[in-house]
Formats: sequence, C-alpha cells, structure tokens
Amino acid sequence: MSGTTLADGLHQVLTHVPPESTQQAVGYPSLFLLVVLGSLVPVVPTGAVVSSAAAVAFHHSSPLALLLVFVVASGAAFLGDLGLYWLGRRGVHSRNGSRWLARLRDRAAPERLAQARHRLREHGVLVLVLSRLVPAGRIPVMLACLLAEMPPRRFARGGLPACLAWAATYQLIGLLGGSLFPEPWQGVAAAIGLTVLFGAAPVAWHQIRPSPADGEEQTAEGEG
Repeated sequence: MSGTTLADGLHQVLTHVPPESTQQAVGYPSLFLLVVLGSLVPVVPTGAVVSSAAAVAFHHSSPLALLLVFVVASGAAFLGDLGLYWLGRRGVHSRNGSRWLARLRDRAAPERLAQARHRLREHGVLVLVLSRLVPAGRIPVMLACLLAEMPPRRFARGGLPACLAWAATYQLIGLLGGSLFPEPWQGVAAAIGLTVLFGAAPVAWHQIRPSPADGEEQTAEGEG
C-alpha cells in the first residue's frame, strides 16, 4: 500500500461520522454505563464524558438530543451514587467493614473528610449539591454521610438535586464547546479542554490563595 493510499484511508476514517440514529443508539447506552461506572469507581472522567456527549448532541437535528443527554447523565449519576452509598453502608454496619468502605476511606484525605463532616453538621444534605461540583469533593462528603449513618432516603433527597446540578453544569460546558466549532469532533475536543480547566481552576486557586494560617503568621510578624 502506497503512502498516498494509506493517508487517504486514514482521512476517510477520521472524517467519517456515523448517522445520527447510529450515534444515538450507541451513544446514550454508553453514556449511561460510563457515568454509572464512574460513580461507582471514581476513575472514569464522567464530567468529560457528559460534556462530550452534549457537544455531539448540539450538532444533532433532533430537538430532544440535549434533553436526553441531561436525563441519561443525571439519572446514571444518581443511580451510581445510590449504589456506592449502599455498598459503603454495608461496610459501616459490618463488623469487618467492606472493601468499598475501605476504598472510600483511601480516597478521602483526612483534612477533606474533617471539613466534610463539619459542613455536613452545619448545612445538612445541602453539602451534597456542592460536593458534586467541587473537584474531589464527592467522596469525602459521601464518606461523612456514611460515618454519620445518614439514612439512604435522606441521602437520596440531597443526592438527586446534586446530580441534576452536576449534569446541567457539564452539559453547559459541552454546549459551549459544541457552539465554538462547526464539526462535532472539534466541539468534543473543546468540551474536554473546558472540562479540564473547570476542574483545575479550583485547585489552582486553592494553591495560589494564602491559607488563614499564613495570614495569621504574617500578622504576628508584623506585630512583632
């Protein structure tokens, strides 16, 4: 095979876009499974998955495409959170614990867990809404709810609006990425980039902003 033929073949593969019906038949079940999996095993970048799906749906002719992305993403996140909470709750009430509870403990830094428990005592289930939007905030808050032995029904009341707000946020990021470029794959790339920036911004701000301890130290030096 000549170099020209190979280049032409690669170009056709990269530029070929399946029909909308094929995208929807494969895309929505894949979105559901990936978000559920990412909720149970916090390794899959579910925010990027949702924003990418929204960027693709933005270019679909169906007026229900974006609505379906929102419903599938929020529903999958909610079911995944309930499943992980149920698995962790089994460990709380078991004498020997469970591997799911141990994994939650391993992923929750002690200082973040202490902050989550304090905020949970002050604000209740409202903390769940913010925990879904803050990078690395969901697991410490969920573990705090487990250690406080929050009933699953009360956790669900806070988890549902949290998942709706989370899905809406990342869908808006995907819409922004999809609206910037004419091709769906360009919108997906932009959506992923925006998602990374959205997740990295709070971490960068936390590192740049001086801590209260630093401020107290500077004040003490000034007084001295």
